[in-house]
Amino acid sequence: MVRLVVGLGNPGTEYGRTRHNAGFRVVDRVASRQGLIFRSGHELEGWEGPAEFDFARTRDGSEILIKPRTFMNLSGAVVEPLLRGLALEPAALMVVTDDLDLPLGRLRIRPHGGPGSHNGMRSIVNHLATDRFPRLRVGIGPAGTDAARHVLEAFSEDEERTIRAAVEEAADAIGFWLSTGDLEDCMTRFHSRWNQGA
Repeated sequence: MVRLVVGLGNPGTEYGRTRHNAGFRVVDRVASRQGLIFRSGHELEGWEGPAEFDFARTRDGSEILIKPRTFMNLSGAVVEPLLRGLALEPAALMVVTDDLDLPLGRLRIRPHGGPGSHNGMRSIVNHLATDRFPRLRVGIGPAGTDAARHVLEAFSEDEERTIRAAVEEAADAIGFWLSTGDLEDCMTRFHSRWNQGA
């Protein structure tokens, strides 16, 4: 069974280290651990749909990592055609996203749920017409009064150390889910680890 992991972020080097690109960083780390290289969506074998994404695919084709090339609020325009074109159910999709409602570096996996205030998640939910897909949220810390500015800021040096550790932990969880397909076991195993000492 094919499993799809979509990391959310904004394309372009100017956004690379911003809070909103935590999802990109996680899928980049998953890919680097497996020695996978991201390529243009136009190169995805057999794909004839919209190609506004970069992808990395395992040799056996069972795992596909996606980074949309649209901006965050148009993420659903990439995800919905991929699920439909690959004949995948929403349960085969894992979306990795930043979350300003979680403390910096805190991670949480959920099997489904609403988009909250996240524009990328809202776009995906709207395009799929369902919120019944797994997601891994990476805490980027509270915004204060200006959420739009906060998510587009880079992490400070101290925050960067915390987020790097969170990215490694998130990549561990994604790797486990990809290899087993067992979301409940993944949640039990990793939430127990992440909540130690919390």
